[in-house]
Amino acid sequence: MSIWSDAVTWLSDSTHWSGDDGVPHRLVQHLGYTADTVLIAAAIAIPLGLWIGHTGRMRTAAVSITGALRALPTLGLLTFIVLFIGIGLTPPLIALVVLSIPSLLAGAYSGLESVDRQTIDAARSVGMTEWQILVKVEIPLALPIIVGGFRSATLQVVATATVAAYVSLGGLGRYIIDGQATRDYPQMVGGSVLVVALALALDGIFAGLQRLARGSRPSLVPSQA
Repeated sequence: MSIWSDAVTWLSDSTHWSGDDGVPHRLVQHLGYTADTVLIAAAIAIPLGLWIGHTGRMRTAAVSITGALRALPTLGLLTFIVLFIGIGLTPPLIALVVLSIPSLLAGAYSGLESVDRQTIDAARSVGMTEWQILVKVEIPLALPIIVGGFRSATLQVVATATVAAYVSLGGLGRYIIDGQATRDYPQMVGGSVLVVALALALDGIFAGLQRLARGSRPSLVPSQA
């Protein structure tokens, strides 16, 4: 049989869908790593990106930093962190947070920069404060691009969270790493298919959220009240 038919057989085996090593448990672990990573990265990147986009300050530095962070090899960074911290959840979380910050940061400041300056000037002319302009005008209008940053970061993390298995953690990457160690290629392919399926499902969800964000954008500058 071909490796693909073997992978289908592996995926359809009920023994791989129960217990601590089953697909549902590994899927929940993978989603947990992804959610933790994106939330931590968003807490860092979104406020900074909104400040850069609203004020226009440090934009050049932000572009340079995000470019440099994108160029970092995740596995190399993970290995470097493990050498200093040791095995555990913290090293892959740090590596994945570093990976996801550029997309979130770029989405935040690019979204605000995309807002029509005349709209912002109109908001100031009716007496809105800078905070009101940010919250009631800029963020709502920039929301589709901000959500796009979350979409990009989430997909990157889902695909790269497989490195957690490299330091003996769980997730869908466990099937790939363990399969490679034992030359169980159907398991490796099956694990890869699961990661791709999860990424496509999340991409569809975020695509829907982006459409909702576009439809909910205000067409006029809101009143000060």
